[in-house]
Amino acid sequence: MNGRISDGLFDPADGEARNLEKMLVITDALMRHVEQSSGDRGAAFEQFRRAAMLEERVRQRTHDLEATLKLLNEANSAAERARRDLSQAIEAIEEGFALFDPAEVLVLCNSRFCRDLADVREKLSPGITFAGYVETASQSAMLALPAGVTPAAWVAERMRLHRARQVFNVELTGDRWLQVSEQRTVDGGTVILQTDITDIIRMERSERGKLLDDQARMIRATLEHINQGVGIFDANRLLAGWNSRVAQLLDIPPRLLRRGTPFELLARHIARHVRLGDTFSAELLLTWVDGRLPRNPLSFELQHVSGIVLDVFAQEMPGRGFVMSFADVTRERQAIHAMIRANSSLEARVAARTGDLAAALAEAERANSARVRFVAAASHDLLQPLSAAKLFVAAARDDAEATPMRGTLEKAHNALASVEGILGALLDISRLEAGGAAVDIGPVPLSLLLGQLTDEFAPIAARKGLKLDILPCSLTVSSDPTYLRRILQNLISNAIRYTARGRVLVGPRRMNGQVRIEVHDTGPGIAAEEQKSIFREFHRIQGSASASEGMGLGLAIVERACTLLGHRLALRSKPEHGTCFSVDLALVSPHPKSAYLEATPTIPEEPSDNNDRIALLVENDVELREAIALLLERRGVSVLEAASGEEALVLLEEIGIVPDLYLVDQQLDGALTGIETVQALRAKYGERPTRILTANRTPQTRLAADAAGIEVMYKPIAADALEAFVLHVN
Repeated sequence: MNGRISDGLFDPADGEARNLEKMLVITDALMRHVEQSSGDRGAAFEQFRRAAMLEERVRQRTHDLEATLKLLNEANSAAERARRDLSQAIEAIEEGFALFDPAEVLVLCNSRFCRDLADVREKLSPGITFAGYVETASQSAMLALPAGVTPAAWVAERMRLHRARQVFNVELTGDRWLQVSEQRTVDGGTVILQTDITDIIRMERSERGKLLDDQARMIRATLEHINQGVGIFDANRLLAGWNSRVAQLLDIPPRLLRRGTPFELLARHIARHVRLGDTFSAELLLTWVDGRLPRNPLSFELQHVSGIVLDVFAQEMPGRGFVMSFADVTRERQAIHAMIRANSSLEARVAARTGDLAAALAEAERANSARVRFVAAASHDLLQPLSAAKLFVAAARDDAEATPMRGTLEKAHNALASVEGILGALLDISRLEAGGAAVDIGPVPLSLLLGQLTDEFAPIAARKGLKLDILPCSLTVSSDPTYLRRILQNLISNAIRYTARGRVLVGPRRMNGQVRIEVHDTGPGIAAEEQKSIFREFHRIQGSASASEGMGLGLAIVERACTLLGHRLALRSKPEHGTCFSVDLALVSPHPKSAYLEATPTIPEEPSDNNDRIALLVENDVELREAIALLLERRGVSVLEAASGEEALVLLEEIGIVPDLYLVDQQLDGALTGIETVQALRAKYGERPTRILTANRTPQTRLAADAAGIEVMYKPIAADALEAFVLHVN
């Protein structure tokens, strides 16, 4: 019990001296008690022993206390050194630094914190709250508040950014800038870094100014480079930019082409020299410029007093400004007017050419008994006017848009194209015996072929009172597209010719990996003894051969073409029960570039600009030369014409112009042939894209052109093929 009491007498917090004093008092009391006691000596000794033990325990406790005090002093010294090192490290930071504790009270900061807010810096010391720091900063005269922003509004926005923990910039007076970044500590406090970014802001501003200057120079150079006149106006309708071309086109004096010139002033000057089109008014333009209506893109035409026609296009820009461009379209409008004037006499010319073509075809049929002479004559004398007629009709068809004449010219053009295909196929078939025929086997889509045959023969059958049914088919066969079309043309034509009443049916039938095309009619039929002889040349079942009823060549051509292509031709017929011809064709998979699609003319896309392109046309046939020149000139291509090679060389020598391409007929007036003319032109003026125009399809002509490195364009000339070469050649 005494031991427990003794243990309670000592308190480590009293210190070593105090505890020692307590120990001496206790010892002295015990000694007196022993000396005064009359009890047993053993009890006294026991009391002494206990006192000694108590003294030892006091000494041990005192030693432990001294060690603890030493460790505490060392820890306090380390903490003080760490705090001193932290303060030095924070002070060494180039940015302004501040630390707020979880209660949003400033714990410490360095001297750079809010250094630029010199008038309130002394108030920003440890112990201030974050809200107080923001309120104090908002009252600084060094803070450049945005226009219309009060200090209270700035404080509210600053506290919002504090809650969002965003990095933001603060503008100070004197064009100085601070970037403020806030980060949350682990215990919920806040660390603020303030970085001076004035040099960065000024450098970016300088670089942005240089970039804008460079862009302005590039835009200016671009405007001066284009061929259109351009005027740019700001939201107040004041002139902001322009190029010299607009002054040339509109005859604007330099005193008006200044930055800030009102649009109305320019408009009044321009109105004295131009005339608006009938479908547009000055009031509509001014309404568009004022912006009272939605500014959709605007397009109209002006005609200058000098005769220049300008195509004007206006469009709104971001910021409510607008830009206007002026393009010179005088040549295009003159070409259109020339075509309109020519259209008045075109119908008579087409009729005359059609009559000439009919006469030529009749003469060719009468001369069909002498095939060699027919080929020789048709290769030049017939194909020359056919080429001219086709080109005249193509030019007229393209210009007769949205008029009743368009449909008539389209049919005339299709008829001439059909005649071209017939003549070409007939010329090739006529060379079969001489071994000179060439075929191009490839995929042929029946849908296109049968559709063309429907368009070609439906009117003929209707005029005769017959019903013509050509069933559609989406299959693709392997054949030569030209010869296959000629085969079916002859079979359908014969069926219509020999059928007095009823119908003609053309139907494809798929069977055993092949397609069988059958041509049925309800005609008189063919007796068994006649079925072999009908394939002979000039043989007709009824009467003799004549130009009006045909020369009896159709089935002969069909048989020879099928033999050449390897197609099985069959005939089923019974007198008074009609006839059926059939042709078996190999079935193939569709191909994206089938031979028939390549053989079918397509209208080329319009080139963007051909005003500077010059073509040399050397052709001794006056009508054909005029037709080709008309077709090219309406496409914006300038044409130099000559009737012979010698005339072409002299013409180029006199005018000193080198054309961009050559179109040269093979058979010319003069000593030089077409190939020799091209070689002379190349020797003098260098290589140019070239085509030899000829109706001569003999291998000798082709070999001579290949040897000279020149491509051949056969007559009759397809307008689309000619345009594709002239307008799109590099």
